[in-house]
Amino acid sequence: MSTFLKLAITKIGDLLLRDKITMDKDGNPIAGIKLAIPSYQRPYKWTAKNAIQLLDDIIDAKNENKETYRVGTLILHQEEEHTYSIVDGQQRTITFSLLLKALGAESISFLDQPLADNPHNTRNIPNNFRTLERRANNIIDERDRVALLDYVENNCELIVVITENISEAFQFFDSQNARGKKLYPHDLLKAYHLREMNDLDAAEIEGVVKSWENLEQKELASLFSDYLYRLKEWTKGNKAWELNEHNIHKFKGITWQDNFPYAQYYKGAFAYADTVNHSTTPFVSGMRKLKPFQLDTPIIAGKPFFDYAKHYFKILKDIQNNDKYEGYFINDNDIVKTLDLRTYKNGVGNRITRLLFDTAILLYVDRFCPERPEKVDLEMLDQFVVFAFVWAYSLRAQYQNVGWLSAQNYIIGNDVTNSFNIYKMITESDSPVSLLSVLSDNIIPLSIGSVVAKKDNLDDQDEEGIYQNYLHYFKTNKYLEDKNEK
Repeated sequence: MSTFLKLAITKIGDLLLRDKITMDKDGNPIAGIKLAIPSYQRPYKWTAKNAIQLLDDIIDAKNENKETYRVGTLILHQEEEHTYSIVDGQQRTITFSLLLKALGAESISFLDQPLADNPHNTRNIPNNFRTLERRANNIIDERDRVALLDYVENNCELIVVITENISEAFQFFDSQNARGKKLYPHDLLKAYHLREMNDLDAAEIEGVVKSWENLEQKELASLFSDYLYRLKEWTKGNKAWELNEHNIHKFKGITWQDNFPYAQYYKGAFAYADTVNHSTTPFVSGMRKLKPFQLDTPIIAGKPFFDYAKHYFKILKDIQNNDKYEGYFINDNDIVKTLDLRTYKNGVGNRITRLLFDTAILLYVDRFCPERPEKVDLEMLDQFVVFAFVWAYSLRAQYQNVGWLSAQNYIIGNDVTNSFNIYKMITESDSPVSLLSVLSDNIIPLSIGSVVAKKDNLDDQDEEGIYQNYLHYFKTNKYLEDKNEK
């Protein structure tokens, strides 16, 4: 795929009313522009407040006699000779279209295209138009309204970046956004792995990006920062503090150009799993679905990275949803019902402890549970959940205040009861049976004297039968002992 990058400047009126870009870097117009909003674009999230702020800024610029008012950058992916998909600048472009219409402009073809049917588009577009129209109608003198329309058309300008390479378009988008705000590490990783996808055509890349953007971005950021990054460190016996631009290389993985023996091994394993999973012929062992990823092994760069993120996003959602009828792994678990109580979700210490529990479950499921677990798999998982719970919440039970320093020391190993690296233990075990055996040998009961957590009313239940104190499950599983008892 050839690299092509063109810079241009356009007046708003030329772009939205006359279907052209005013001039490229050589001073020539680009005519016959058809702007399109691709399916992977996020919804239109600008509210009336944003729209009015844009209008106020334009009025201020006009009143200050600014001959040119630059209003941002528009990044376009040229798909066909005259079709240009908006990669960045959709919110502003739609709002300018609504503003032109509110001021009396006609025939804005950009607004005629169908948009995705979602609550943001359905609510914000008509609301913002009505808001701008009311504001325009408040301009009593018709000459002032015409003058404002003329200023928007001919004095407001966008810098335009055009590329035929969609990967390059997304990379430029991420770099532009990085200048205005700090990007999440997963945004930087997205840009990196898009660069490794030049073997895919534009439609495939758009599909990958759309799938990525459809994931809840805050949850995706948490997946990488709170779970995947920490597991990469903890499984190696390291402390894990914060995923940032200095350590995201841990997720850059093996490129298709890497030819070291270890790289060939992992690329071969991934290619084999991918071939089997897309084959119409049953695999000789009877397995039809092979897991192409493991949390403690290197990532393959490019499209596999996006599949990797989606894969673990789905699994984490599953293990964090204890609904009886949802998911395959954690369902209607009594211990998790107690841990899901608001009492144990609020506060830094509770959140850290729950993260230790969830990451242990995630790593176990990744290593030992097939995608569609059978009864024996779930029975083993239920046993592990008890061990993971006792391990993680032994920390909470013995500390009045749990912070990241105490949690990291607990994982690496200190003199607190049940302090050991459960993550290394999981990755070093070759079967659930061997892991459960090792955990049985290593996890010991807490003495009543070592517990600083609330120890009374261990058997209290609410109207739904949910025990209100997590120590109830220490007691019933024989992991809470009173040495004074005979």
